[in-house]
Amino acid sequence: MVKLSKTAFGYAKELVNEGKFVRDERGAWSEDQPSTQEENEFIRLHGINEYAKWHLGVDDEGDEQNKRKYKFPYGDFEKVHRCGVITAESRAGQYRYHDIELAAAHLHGMIDEKKPAVRSRRARA
Repeated sequence: MVKLSKTAFGYAKELVNEGKFVRDERGAWSEDQPSTQEENEFIRLHGINEYAKWHLGVDDEGDEQNKRKYKFPYGDFEKVHRCGVITAESRAGQYRYHDIELAAAHLHGMIDEKKPAVRSRRARA
């Protein structure tokens, strides 16, 4: 059964609060999501536990060391992507994973509430 990863949800909230997110549009996820090669390289460098933190869902019946255990990615291993969060929210709703859908909706709201950084005139000069 797929359920919300509280660890990943907490990590995503932390990243958004730190400003580590991309305010992109809904359809951008197909281009922004990490490729299989990028996923494998990330796991090689950082391990499966760090990989897991980038996925809102976890299949409690899956093999701990298999990346297929982790569902609903939301970022690119550096930043949370609004488009990834929206995709996770939509897909979780379709499959009736309400805890994941609500978590993704929460992240979506957090990102949309954040004001874009405004550079001072001095910084622009």
